[in-house]
Amino acid sequence: MAMIDPVELTQALIRCPSVTPIDAGALDVVEAVLKPLGFTCHRLPFTAPDTPDVDNLYARCGTSGPNLCFAGHTDVVPVGDEAAWTHPPFGAEIHDGVLYGRGAVDMKTGIACFVAATQRYLKEQGDTFTGSISYLITGDEEGPAINGTVKVLDWMKNNGEVMDACIVGEPTNTNILGETVKIGRRGSLNGYITQHGTQGHVAYPQHADNPLPKLVKLLDKLISTPLDAGNAHFQPSNLEITSIDTGNTATNVIASTGRAVFNVRFNDSYSPESLTTWIEKQLAEAGDNYDLDIQVSGDSFLTPPGVLSDAMSAAVTKVTGKIPELSTSGGTSDARFIKNHCAVAEFGLMNVTAHKVDECAKTADIHALADIYHEMICGFFARS
Repeated sequence: MAMIDPVELTQALIRCPSVTPIDAGALDVVEAVLKPLGFTCHRLPFTAPDTPDVDNLYARCGTSGPNLCFAGHTDVVPVGDEAAWTHPPFGAEIHDGVLYGRGAVDMKTGIACFVAATQRYLKEQGDTFTGSISYLITGDEEGPAINGTVKVLDWMKNNGEVMDACIVGEPTNTNILGETVKIGRRGSLNGYITQHGTQGHVAYPQHADNPLPKLVKLLDKLISTPLDAGNAHFQPSNLEITSIDTGNTATNVIASTGRAVFNVRFNDSYSPESLTTWIEKQLAEAGDNYDLDIQVSGDSFLTPPGVLSDAMSAAVTKVTGKIPELSTSGGTSDARFIKNHCAVAEFGLMNVTAHKVDECAKTADIHALADIYHEMICGFFARS
């Protein structure tokens, strides 16, 4: 089998318009390159009520430990206004050394680079390779994340598939390849407040009960009280108000209810339960006659520096000359599910064009990422 070019493989993946939950042949592309490398592939479609069906892939080469897994997703977000793109979003065109297309950053390139790195490593090891390399690829990372990674992990547990460490190929760098390796993530909590009142005429407020000043007091209490000061591995938790609405289109009517939505990105100073308690306490001190609904989409977590982060950092330094920051910044990823099964770290391309029009990556960075992944695989098995 010819050596895999990570740029060409990325192009093949981008040309599959796999907007969540549509696969559009993307997993077929991954499976087709892994099978000749000796991987046993399992296609894992999952379904649940009121959610779209999703196809997933788990593939493994080797039967012994340690098992180093690469986790990623072939699904992408919608392209938005296609007319605004300079190059076709699923054309995977290269212009002046830059590859354009939806998924060029987030994160079809990561998959392609790790596959190329895996082929190179297995060829170098030949019959002397001990251990396992596996892939957990979902089509539901950009969607509700119900029929994807979580259910694949459950399937793995039920079938005796154990990961010893996992690399997630999400874009982690801001400006230059090699800046950041993520070893944890903040948790995410959404809060929904409904403040009740009594509708009435604005000219006769004595006959009404305006919920909006009360809602403002509740929100002011939340944003005026710092959650924490951060710690050695995490920045301070932060609460952001994301919506305030009454549904009132009239200028002379006092609304009967006011609603607000807020999001908290919280560090490991809190669990979802303790953060909920904090929120409930703040609101109880500021008002009454309101409803509160809390939904948590991910807990905070930290993988303490060790074999995995050492191998990843050393690989970055060897290829780029940079010493990466071990960070927990940014949004959530499927690492929040994997952390319950093994040590997990994240490293990929720059995230500046992720989800944007003209999402793109330099071909030089793609080749460098494949080199970093190769060095990481070598370093991990040498340390294990």
